Amino acid sequence: MGQIVSKPFKAYHHGDLREALIQAALREVELGGPEAISIKALAKKLGVSQPAPYRHFADREALLEAVTAEAFRRFNAIMREAVEKPSKQSKLSRFAQAALAFGLQRHGIYRLMFASRTMACAPKGSELHTAAMETLALLIDAFEAPAVGLLRERQALKIWAGLHGIVMLAEQGLLTGESAQISREQLADEIVEQTKLALSLALKAAEEKA
Repeated sequence: MGQIVSKPFKAYHHGDLREALIQAALREVELGGPEAISIKALAKKLGVSQPAPYRHFADREALLEAVTAEAFRRFNAIMREAVEKPSKQSKLSRFAQAALAFGLQRHGIYRLMFASRTMACAPKGSELHTAAMETLALLIDAFEAPAVGLLRERQALKIWAGLHGIVMLAEQGLLTGESAQISREQLADEIVEQTKLALSLALKAAEEKA
């Protein structure tokens, strides 16, 4: 009997090239940021013809949008797990520390999500916009406070902005010298505590007006 020759390995199953492209692009982003994504290079890596990816994505921007949406979904899963696990820390603190760790350790993907034009160009109701709004909803819920007007939403944006600032400053090497007397994690904790206090005072003032 002749020797059985195994088929060349392919990173996707028949009919699932779209998903394979997204996963391969995520790996490239993790290593080199958004700039690392090339449809031509991905097609070569996956062993398909150059035109094949364009049956699923009209252009590089469309692929970037799908990849960013997947990144947000993964990020949300990590945040949800962090918030739900038993801990002496508040849910908000757990969210903040998990988000900070993600931004510092997986900066290529973080930049795709929060420091590229892909998110800004995503239309409302799109796959990407929906995934990003889920992130904000998880953050708002982590406050464990009653919904009064837009008080939680405003404080959630302060947390989001503060965490983003820490990640970007750390990436640029600006949290050094005198500013290095406080760790990035401690800085995040201070932002959380100050924001929780601000929300508590705002809720109290709203109750007194009612």
